[in-house]
Amino acid sequence: MNSTPGPAETEIRQRLEAAFRPSWLEVSNDSASHRGHAGDDGTGESHFTVTIVADAFAGVSRLERQRMVNRALGDLPGQRVHALAIRARAPGE
Repeated sequence: MNSTPGPAETEIRQRLEAAFRPSWLEVSNDSASHRGHAGDDGTGESHFTVTIVADAFAGVSRLERQRMVNRALGDLPGQRVHALAIRARAPGE
């Protein structure tokens, strides 16, 4: 696994930090485990898992949290990132 984040991973982190000011943010590049599968574009940045904890998610349904994260990421999911798993929580959850 490459320890230096690529451009897509860096942009995911920057967009989420700007949108939510999270108390916790982890962006995991899962692309290596999907090598050769559908959506693997060969860049090594096709599949990610995001774990984010932010006040903005308090009192918000899981579905709306997913939508909020996807809105913050704009064109990344579906364009430059094939798959994105989102774990969005409010502090204390």
